[in-house]
Amino acid sequence: MSMWAPDDDGYADIVSHDTYSNGVPHNTFARLRREDPVHWTEWDGGEPFWSITRNADISQMNGNAKVFSSAQGIRIEDQTREEYLARRTFQETDAPEHLMTRMKVFKAFAKTSVASFSKDIVDLCGPILDKALAQGTFNATREIARELPMRMLGRIMGLPESDLDWLVEKGDALMANSDPDFTDHVVDQLKTDEYRLMPFNSPAGAELYGYAKELMEQKAKAGDTNGILHMILKPAKDGSVISEAEFRNFFCLLVAAGNDTTRYSIAAGIHAISQKPELLRQMQTEDVWDTAADEIIRWATPATYFRRTCTQDTVVHDKTIRAGDKVVYWWCSANRDPDAIEDPFRINLKRTKNNHLSFGQNGPHVCLGMHLARLEIRILMQELARRLKSIEPAGDVQFLRSNFVGGIKHLPVTVQL
Repeated sequence: MSMWAPDDDGYADIVSHDTYSNGVPHNTFARLRREDPVHWTEWDGGEPFWSITRNADISQMNGNAKVFSSAQGIRIEDQTREEYLARRTFQETDAPEHLMTRMKVFKAFAKTSVASFSKDIVDLCGPILDKALAQGTFNATREIARELPMRMLGRIMGLPESDLDWLVEKGDALMANSDPDFTDHVVDQLKTDEYRLMPFNSPAGAELYGYAKELMEQKAKAGDTNGILHMILKPAKDGSVISEAEFRNFFCLLVAAGNDTTRYSIAAGIHAISQKPELLRQMQTEDVWDTAADEIIRWATPATYFRRTCTQDTVVHDKTIRAGDKVVYWWCSANRDPDAIEDPFRINLKRTKNNHLSFGQNGPHVCLGMHLARLEIRILMQELARRLKSIEPAGDVQFLRSNFVGGIKHLPVTVQL
């Protein structure tokens, strides 16, 4: 059994959050890729949808944003038009609106800009790792993987250091809104109509918005008009400005997505080296760093899926996808597709032909933060590897209860320095 492929009978419920609390049901996705790569999926929580599971199909369809639109939501759950408009971020828009918003902040996340953050990341990694490793045995997700992304994002966004732990907690409540370890408002277990116009249908969205509003007022009083948050507030070329709701949702997206996805990639990397000591030796003795971060991200696949909506009748593998149908791209399946990735259940830190789709890879919605994620993972794993003599499992791992965010929330390890 692969360390990231739990047993399932090939017929798991791929929509149920409970399924993923044991890890991704890879046997089921392998069967769908073979037998029914465009699979009509019914579930108890709303309208049925098409599940797309092959790497090549997802890559091609994701590049065709005119036919497969983001502008009706990116998650499986159904929304009213009112809820969509209230909750949407620029991820949930199409051209030209998506590009106009994206270009406001693109420079801050461009590869050349991100490269200048290397020293900041090294400086942050030192205290995080020294504190965690000194414990000997600890939860690596909480003590290491959870710490770096938000602290780095805090520097980029100009947020007070004292607020970061609270922001991580609220970001968790948004992204992991199906896991009772992270929120009291479990999205599929409680009626939360009170917050249906807030990001992720969560009270944490309201709290984060209140925080962002107060933060911007304080910055204005101090004459601080620099940084990402001010970039997004500037008028576009046509003179249009972002609405209050759009700013709220953009802030929540930065806090949640900018933290969780990198965290669970780091956790997957640490889990891998604890299970396979030869990976740690490779990191310590071989030149793997041009390719290792992407392989860890592929292995982790922290965003399990993204949803689109079909805009016109389209035939894929002899199946007619009708206008208005929901279409779900299962990244977690694409990243283990043997037709696209050689020996996909083996971590190959030197993998040069890596067709993973974790960043979207093509089309207008390529991940804005991909260069920052790669850099953070590479530097943290470098700094960790050079401190370690050994790292071993110290108990069972626990996965998130979420069909949307894939990751290890509890990762007990024992280290020797």
